[in-house]
Formats: sequence, C-alpha cells, structure tokens
Amino acid sequence: MLILGIESATSQVGCAIGGHEGVLASAHSSRGKRHAENLTPQIDFVRQQARVELDEISVVAVDIGPGLYTGLRVGVTAAISIAYGLGVPMIGVSSLDLIAYPVRHCQKLIVAAIDARRDEIFHASYRQVPGGIQRVTDPIVSSPQDLSAELQAQGNETLMVGDGAIRYADQFENLRGVEPAEPGLAYPSASSLVQLAHAKALREDFVNPSELKPLYLRKPDALEINKQRRRMQ
Repeated sequence: MLILGIESATSQVGCAIGGHEGVLASAHSSRGKRHAENLTPQIDFVRQQARVELDEISVVAVDIGPGLYTGLRVGVTAAISIAYGLGVPMIGVSSLDLIAYPVRHCQKLIVAAIDARRDEIFHASYRQVPGGIQRVTDPIVSSPQDLSAELQAQGNETLMVGDGAIRYADQFENLRGVEPAEPGLAYPSASSLVQLAHAKALREDFVNPSELKPLYLRKPDALEINKQRRRMQ
C-alpha cells in the first residue's frame, strides 16, 4: 500500500509518499501564497525521489484543516482530483492532529495551535495514550487571550506547539506550567500525515472523494470583507 499525503493548511505546503516501509520521500516549502503553483511540481519531485509512479498510489491522504482558507482549498481540491483520477479512496486528517503527533511522547497536556490570522487561533488539546495521542477537545477558533485564560484556569502542565503558539507567545509565556515546543515543529508535516493515514488505512478508515469535507471553522476572509462593505453602504 502506497499513500500520497498532501498538506497545505498553513503558510507551508508539503507532500510525502510512504506506506508500510515508512515515509519514502517528502518535501515542504514556504513561499507565501504560492501553494497552487508549488504543489504539482512538488508531488512530481517526491514521486521521483520515492521511485514511484503515480498510478502505484493506492490511497490519497490530505490535511482537512482547520487552516487558512486559500491554502487549504488548494490542497483538498488537488487531493480529491488525484483520488478521482486514480480511482482510489481518501483519508482526511486534521492539521491540529498533524502538529500534535510529533510530540506524542510528551506526558503533559498538548495544545496544538495554528495561526488563523485576524488575531485568532485554531486549537485543540491532546493527551498521551498507549501507542500515540488522543484528542480531548474539539478543534475550535478563538482569540489567544481566551485560550490563555482557559489554560490558566485549568492549571495543567502544558506543552504548546504550532505557529499560533509562536506568533502569540506573549499571551502564554508567563503562564505557570506552560512551555513552548521547539520552533521546528510549528507546521503540520506531510510525513506525519502519511504515518497517521497509514494507521487509518490498516483499519480501512477510508472516505469517498465525494464525501471528503474540509474543516474551515469559519468563513473565508473575502466573504467577511464583502459583508462588512455591504453593511457600510
């Protein structure tokens, strides 16, 4: 079984190929809002590095968000198109799960936080369980101040990971028991996507491409701007 993983929910875009032998090849880039022009050549590069033909892919996995609307839409649309073209099933994985996965051995409460712009963050909390981590709160969007107040009230030993934790570090740095993860873990990883998707594939936890839905959590910026303009007219 070979899995193509596509990740584009943040300012970084990435893809990876792997299966029961682990991740065979992966690539990531951060070039502003150029997800659409970067993704296709990136997939071809990873395919060549893994020495795999596209028609050998048996599952397409994709980061379903939450994340930045434009980038997320690029990745999900590309993944659905490839899955349809190959006639293979899909697996969707949350971007917050992907951020939390690399720190799965941490025994503290793990809070994955993605910069949602507009002075907001997407976030969810996780706990270590045998064999990995388990999400203990649903993904939500809130202000960094609200999350800070929640963590202060809970008083748990907490590890914060993600670019949202970095951007709004001033909101969390003075909280007792709360520490940041290393900056190198700030973005979702396509390699983690393939690893998590492989576990789901073994359980046959597939979704038909027509049924895969991104997790936006809020309306895109353009729609909100247009609404505000109409109110002002």
